[in-house]
Order: sequence, then C-alpha cells, then structure tokens
Amino acid sequence: MSLDNIYFKNREVAAFKLLDVLPLESMKLEKWIVVACSYGGYEIAKIIANALNSDYEILFNEKIYAPNNEECEIAVVTELEEVLIHEELVKAFDIELDLVYLKSKDVFETTIKPKINKFRAGEKLTYLKGKNVLIVDEDINVGLVMMACIKTIINQGVKSISVATPLLSTASIQAIDAITDDLYYIKKLDHYIEADFYYDSLEKLSFEDIERIKKEG
Repeated sequence: MSLDNIYFKNREVAAFKLLDVLPLESMKLEKWIVVACSYGGYEIAKIIANALNSDYEILFNEKIYAPNNEECEIAVVTELEEVLIHEELVKAFDIELDLVYLKSKDVFETTIKPKINKFRAGEKLTYLKGKNVLIVDEDINVGLVMMACIKTIINQGVKSISVATPLLSTASIQAIDAITDDLYYIKKLDHYIEADFYYDSLEKLSFEDIERIKKEG
C-alpha cells in the first residue's frame, strides 16, 4: 500500500477532521440526532454527536448478495424492513424480485431482528419524525447502504437530513446530493477501492464493539 493513498490514521482522526468541515456552530442552534449506518460509522457518530451535544444511534442493515456470488451486492434491507435494490445488477443477473424480497425478509428475521432485540430491547429506530438527522459513515463507495438508510429515514418524515463521511466515491455524490439537504465530506475519489486502503488502521468492529461504545457513553 502506498503511503500517498493513506488519508487518515484511524476512524478517530477521520472523525475529528470531519468536524472541521461541519458547520458546528449553526448546527448547535438546532437539535440533531446522529445516525450511523455501519459499525465503523458508529464510532465516528459518537465523536460527532458529542461535539454537537446530541444523541447518536445506529440504523441496522444488511446487504443482500447475488446468488452464487457473495461479493456482488444486489440489495440492502434495513431494520425498518425497507429494501433498496440495485436494479441494474438484478436485471443483469436475471434475478427475480420475489427472490430478493424473500431473502431480505429472511435476513431481517435471522440477522437484523436479533440485533435490535439485544441493542435496544426490541425497539426499532422509529422516533425520528420531525428531527434533524445527520447520517454518518466511515466511507461511501457504491452508496447502496447509504441510499437505503436515507430512504428509511426520509420515510419517517424528518425535518432535515444530511450526510457526513470522511471518504466517498465521486460517482455517489450526485445521487446523495439530490435527496439530502447537505452532504459533507473530506476527500472524494474518482477511482475508489475500499475503505481500509485509505486508513492507516481500520480495525473491523463487531456487534460487541458497538455495544461497548454505547455503554461507554
């Protein structure tokens, strides 16, 4: 790995650099909730929420992969059972939509629901109506997860919705910009590889890790 490609030492450093591009003073004039859409994003969300004196949460979601191809993401299902499908890939692989929805339901029941039960005693993230929401992640590549989270949160009738990330692919900007109030980022990349290529240290976080982060306050 070339050192020229490393932009952040770790998530903590990325989070504090992200604070530099956020309009913190104007944001502090209103009440916000910071929502992560990944475990790595949750670590960043905590730091940003503390700077805003706001609450922070995570919107659980899981990727759905193409049959016989565990590296090809064709859809994302969130904890409110919203499903966002990558239509071009589904058509390209000739995958039946019913199969995608069936798989999404199974993933929700077997993977997402148990996490909600353990993390929030079964309470889904359904209290965002009328709130200013800042969605945070450690990076945005394809953008399927982020778009699924945006869709899920918008459908709750929020007051405003913004996105903040240290890194994102240039290709994802237009779609996100079109449906959010603001998009904040540090580095955009035309030829995006993967997040850990741009961090010196990007430890993979587990469900137990975010439980620990939550308990630490």
